[in-house]
Amino acid sequence: MAEDNQTSALHFLDYWRVIRDRKEVILAVALLTIVTGTAYTLMMPKKFTATTQLEVREDAMDVDPFYDRQATRMGYNPFFLMTQEKIMRSRPVLTEVIRRLNLQRVWGAELNEDKSPITIDLALQILSRSLRVEQDRDTVLMNIRVTTEDAKRSAEIANEIANVYRDRRLNAKRREIQRAIDAISNEVRKQQERVEEAEAELQRIREERGISLIGRMGMGIRVETTRLNMLESERSGARVEMLVRKARLEQLENLDGTELMEAAAYIVQDPTLMSIRQQLIDSEVSLELMLNTGVVGENHPDVLRLKGAVDELRRQLDSALMGLKAGLRADYEVALQKFNALDEELQAIKTLDIESEGEDYLPFSRAERNVQVQRDILTALRARVTQTGIEVEVPRTTVEIIEEAEPPQRPSSPLVVLNIFLSVVLGLLAGVGLAFFVEYLDVSIKTVDEVEKYLGLPVLAVIPQQSRPLTEAGQSSGQGEAYRSLRTSLALLAREGNQKVFAVLSGGVGEGKSTTLFNLAYVCAEQGSKVLIIDSDLRRPVQHKMVGLPNRVGMVNILTGEMKAEEVIQETGVPNLWMMTSGRLRRGSMGIMNSPRLRAALDAVKDQYDYVLLDSPPILGVTDAAILAGEVDGVLLVVQYRKYPKIISLRAKRMIENAGGRLLGSVLNNINIMRDDYYYYYHYTTKKYYGSTKHEQDDDATEA
Repeated sequence: MAEDNQTSALHFLDYWRVIRDRKEVILAVALLTIVTGTAYTLMMPKKFTATTQLEVREDAMDVDPFYDRQATRMGYNPFFLMTQEKIMRSRPVLTEVIRRLNLQRVWGAELNEDKSPITIDLALQILSRSLRVEQDRDTVLMNIRVTTEDAKRSAEIANEIANVYRDRRLNAKRREIQRAIDAISNEVRKQQERVEEAEAELQRIREERGISLIGRMGMGIRVETTRLNMLESERSGARVEMLVRKARLEQLENLDGTELMEAAAYIVQDPTLMSIRQQLIDSEVSLELMLNTGVVGENHPDVLRLKGAVDELRRQLDSALMGLKAGLRADYEVALQKFNALDEELQAIKTLDIESEGEDYLPFSRAERNVQVQRDILTALRARVTQTGIEVEVPRTTVEIIEEAEPPQRPSSPLVVLNIFLSVVLGLLAGVGLAFFVEYLDVSIKTVDEVEKYLGLPVLAVIPQQSRPLTEAGQSSGQGEAYRSLRTSLALLAREGNQKVFAVLSGGVGEGKSTTLFNLAYVCAEQGSKVLIIDSDLRRPVQHKMVGLPNRVGMVNILTGEMKAEEVIQETGVPNLWMMTSGRLRRGSMGIMNSPRLRAALDAVKDQYDYVLLDSPPILGVTDAAILAGEVDGVLLVVQYRKYPKIISLRAKRMIENAGGRLLGSVLNNINIMRDDYYYYYHYTTKKYYGSTKHEQDDDATEA
């Protein structure tokens, strides 16, 4: 986790380093964007936006006279308002607005020098660009916004669009209903003709078939049907009567004696039978009273008379009951015969009616049904015409203007503060983006890590920007410590193999190798080491200029064999520092740098000095540097910060290795201390440390 956090921090610092390094680009782009945006904003004409708010509903009558409470209401249509928005922006609506407000002439007076009206297409383009229609979220409210340079005109156009749209909705619905009425009325006339044709066909079939009807045609009933219904009714009545008599007869035949007498009195309700039965009951009661009182005996004349009367009444009752049974049986037979007769006649009539219906009445029935269907259709069409006519007269409010547009008091654009703020934001973003893009295109070496990772060489020192020879800058300058650090690193490397001869090379021209070499020699001499500088850059020598020495003789004379080394070495005026200048390279002397002569010259001087430092030409394109690299004890590769692509330094390293040179490390030169936090803090800490030491020494001297 700690490593991840450290990696993230390093990434952030890398981004911040890019911003610091490219701050001029960022500020320039941001400033240009801000100035451009502000100027454009201030030059923009002021525009005013007016808004009209509408309530838009689907078509419906304010009061529905045909409202059915059981009818299912239409559900919400999510596409309705989107459709209406397109209609508000449609060409017919906008064309009508242009016509009503005479916008062709109004805009023509503003756009054309001769004040002539503009074309309708141009007017439509102007109006469409200035119009915006929006729906309030989760409502049926629509906002019509018009933006023009005239506040009053913006309000007029917005209100007029609302009026035109409202009138169009109402007129469109009325025209739709009127077209429906006309179409239905035309169908009513056609349907009336169809009804008349069906009625004529029905009458023709009736006359041909001789069909008699009870009632008027179209609603009449056939005579056969009436007769059949009557017979069916009589048959049903006869059957019921027969079944009643049969049930009554069966009940009486299953009874005898007293039960028969009791049941007959309630079933038949015959007065004679009921009279005999009552007399029998009275006589039996009187006889029972006489015998129970004990006043008379069984042979008493009155008792005998009553017994005779009781017997006679029983005989009469039995006779009457037998007659009743015979009568009921006869009555049942009559009812049964009547039912059978009616049933036979009904079956015969049904058979005849079926034959008649198949031959004669079936076509008539079909024609009659056709007449009824055509009449029903005609009735429905007439009802629809009446209902639609009522709907035309009922008021409709499908569009209602909730809030009319008023001329705005303040312009809606340009928004000066917002535009300037956006210009600042966009300028900074564009500058940062351009900075990172340039950084992406920049493939030069920018950090110590890149040198070590890409070239595989240790960085022995980091030299600040604008370094000068220490003879001019002074020993106590901030850059001196960088060269002292380089001297320390070189001394540690030289101690391992008793090395003395070193060459300072670079891949390209102008990477600061000559200044680096001179200042390195200067700090070594300052520390008490005997140092010899050999200017091996025969084509562009600069070392003699740093100490003001003449360049008449030098390395060239040794390589040509004209002079010896001790004859061309000069004192520089700096303690412990000597110099062998390059000498003047004559025409035709190219290629004098060769390994044997160079090796002999180096062998002649290296035992006399602690350090021998050779200034070399760039290794890319000049063969002298490769020869030098192969003859010295070690090579220092100078890489200038953000100058050449990495491949240049990598190529220089490979050429040195191919020449047999021993690369000790690299020097990262010309670092912009103020832009790079890492180098800034490094040099700031070093300077402060050594500066504090000096002050402390001054304080100690004062106290002493």
